[in-house]
Amino acid sequence: RDPAADGTASLGWQRAMIPTFWHWLTLGGLLIIIEVFAPGFVFIWLGVAALLVGGITWLADGMSWQWQLVLFGALGLASILVWLGFRTKTEKPSDQPDLNRRGAQYVGKVFDLVDGIENGRGRIRIGDGTWVVTGPDCPAGHKVRVVAVDGAVLAVEPFERN
Repeated sequence: RDPAADGTASLGWQRAMIPTFWHWLTLGGLLIIIEVFAPGFVFIWLGVAALLVGGITWLADGMSWQWQLVLFGALGLASILVWLGFRTKTEKPSDQPDLNRRGAQYVGKVFDLVDGIENGRGRIRIGDGTWVVTGPDCPAGHKVRVVAVDGAVLAVEPFERN
């Protein structure tokens, strides 16, 4: 029989393009290696999904590539969602929530204006440095209370003792 004559010659090429279990195992290994260089706990779960698809494809020889992709997508999504759920349950709230938001620790505190607030901007001294503040116009030396933080700028209001 002549494969070229009966049109079956191209089937060998098509069969070679169907992912086999070792394709999935290789992809899984590569995704896990990528996780080492780009941490974020996403690639590792996609790698686990690819390894699982590789194992299932090895057991269920002849699975179509469409079902393999559907299985990979479902397992990848499921593994990421399970990880997100686990992470949320085990994540403890920080005892220092303002650690990397330095200005937040000053909210509610009272400081003296070094440079009076003119046209909505001035400066206060905190420790050995000064911070830019925004608020209503006030003269230098006036006491102000920090009410909010916007990046490195503190929003203040005049402080009046009761």
